[in-house]
Amino acid sequence: MSKKCELTGKIPLKGHNVSHANNKTKRRFLPNLKKVKFKSELLKKSLRLTVSNAGVRSVDKKGSFDNFLKSAKSGDLSLRLKKLKKSIIAKTV
Repeated sequence: MSKKCELTGKIPLKGHNVSHANNKTKRRFLPNLKKVKFKSELLKKSLRLTVSNAGVRSVDKKGSFDNFLKSAKSGDLSLRLKKLKKSIIAKTV
């Protein structure tokens, strides 16, 4: 399973644990990922996505999953969400 958010494109970051003696050991900062089920009203489908907590909050702020996909940048979305975005835009036009 990839540690990448399908909505926002968040990926793990690299950094250091720094001790009191200023010793540095490598570590990874992982995104807070959850498996969430979203429903598209326009396509009458539901999808199960691996999404960060920030991604869930972004969908809530836009009002619906369809509104979020319309306004999202295609570069951040996963491949299957890019296809879904095209079909939603075609359905609304």
